Amino acid sequence: MGSTRNGTKAAVIIIAIAAAAAAIFLISRTGKKGGGADMKRGGEETVFTVRSAAAETAVLTDYVITNGEVESQSSIEVFPSMGGKIAGLNVTLGSRVRKDEVIATVDPSEPGTTYSLSPVLAPIGGSIVSSPLKVGTQVYTTTAITMIGDINNLQITALIPERYVAELKPGLKAEISLEAYPGVIFPATLSRVSPVVDAATRTKEVILHFDRNDSRVNAGMFAKIKLYTTRYSGQIAVPSDAVVAQDEDSYLFVVNDDGTVSRRTVALGKAVDSLVQITAGLAPGERVVVEGMTSLSDGARVNDISQRPQTEAGGETEE
Repeated sequence: MGSTRNGTKAAVIIIAIAAAAAAIFLISRTGKKGGGADMKRGGEETVFTVRSAAAETAVLTDYVITNGEVESQSSIEVFPSMGGKIAGLNVTLGSRVRKDEVIATVDPSEPGTTYSLSPVLAPIGGSIVSSPLKVGTQVYTTTAITMIGDINNLQITALIPERYVAELKPGLKAEISLEAYPGVIFPATLSRVSPVVDAATRTKEVILHFDRNDSRVNAGMFAKIKLYTTRYSGQIAVPSDAVVAQDEDSYLFVVNDDGTVSRRTVALGKAVDSLVQITAGLAPGERVVVEGMTSLSDGARVNDISQRPQTEAGGETEE
């Protein structure tokens, strides 16, 4: 009787061991096939949804943002030839005058004496761009009665920080924005660069001229300037967000023809706004993951929802 019980126990133990071994074998095979976290319910491989863009050679143009003032290209203050009181004014703010036109008269008489009125002549033709002094104001030969400027030919005066002076040269293009006209761009060109750096402000003064006259632009307006400086060409440019930094390396994911991605280590060049140059590690025409790369690993399978190559803002495709 005892031997029968012992035999039964041994049989149960053998069956339990066999079942455990079978379970371990199945788990091992499942792990090798699905890769753990890459398995979906039912044993299907995980597919990551991404968006890609074709790598293209592009030109990146760097720029400097600064502020400036719209001024007359030529303007001059008007001074009397004799001191006295202003006896008469022939102009107001905005009046147009011709050269040598009488714009005011000054009475140089003093108590007990009488002198003829002294005319004040316009030294240049143009428009009155500052309010003239009022009649009765005491003036001297060093007192400016008003200012005359050529409002048909305007310029922008701006200060550029010292760190950018190596890139400054006549002929650079700029976009001018005025608060009075939101969203409107007035093209301009850098015409003159000061030969010295101001020691107090560590800036250099530059003069820009509008590419065409526009009646909407007035002297005295505040201008926001986007001055284009250096052009970087001959390299592929991709969105900066597509590049992942790890330690001292930078990499991105390239979409393969079989629906998988390859992690690619790349070398970076110049960056402008949201684009960065790729100087090594990527060929033109390859598709780069630009959205959804944070969950990817080398060899992962993806569903690329891009319908067509997208044009990225900030770069112009080279021919």
